[in-house]
Amino acid sequence: MEQFIIPQFDLDICIRLVSAVLLGSVIGLEREMTNKYAGLRTNILVCIGACVFTIISIYGFPMVAVSGAEFGTRDTARVAAQVVTGIGFIGGGTVLRHGATVFGLTTAATLFAVASIGMACGAGMYGAAIITTVLCMIVLVAIGFFEKNVLPTSTKNIKRIKISLSCLNEHSNTIYDFTLEKYPKLREISKRQSSQDNNVTKITAIVDINSKDPVQSIYKMFKDVEGIDSISIQEYNEIAGS
Repeated sequence: MEQFIIPQFDLDICIRLVSAVLLGSVIGLEREMTNKYAGLRTNILVCIGACVFTIISIYGFPMVAVSGAEFGTRDTARVAAQVVTGIGFIGGGTVLRHGATVFGLTTAATLFAVASIGMACGAGMYGAAIITTVLCMIVLVAIGFFEKNVLPTSTKNIKRIKISLSCLNEHSNTIYDFTLEKYPKLREISKRQSSQDNNVTKITAIVDINSKDPVQSIYKMFKDVEGIDSISIQEYNEIAGS
């Protein structure tokens, strides 16, 4: 009966671990630069963790005792198979829901792909690991650019903006109605008297705008409205399921 010997920490295993760190950092850097929940460190740790589990699965259990025989068939997928299940818990932690909007799905899928890259490195399948990394970067960068710049109705172009207006009381109803007319699907709107000046009313609205430059478009819309003393526009939240 052939016996399998557990290898010591040699150059091959070192290369597998280093390759997992490098390839995980490539995808993690893109996630970090786009300010996603799971960034550089998370992707590196997921990749190297999957790599180590795969190495343990291959070399950590070289033989299996069976009834009537000293050694049986080796199951090299015993530990590695659980990585696929386990990564789901990490990915689930990055998915958030706010009303009808879901955030983090792309990040969760990215962690799933990074785990597969780590497993490929652990198995010594460097070609598959590198190709997968390249394909992931194409999906995250190139297709992301395509969604934002080519598809006009993509949710990647929708920005949630908070508009704060100050106006004299006599103009407040007109400006309030104007805002409702221009943004019929606004998320929230409120009108209250200023605590500092009884003659001034403050109107706050939160709207979703599908535009590459929403701040400029809002300024352009309100600049000719009579009665506005001041306007403040800021990005309230980005609507993106990634």
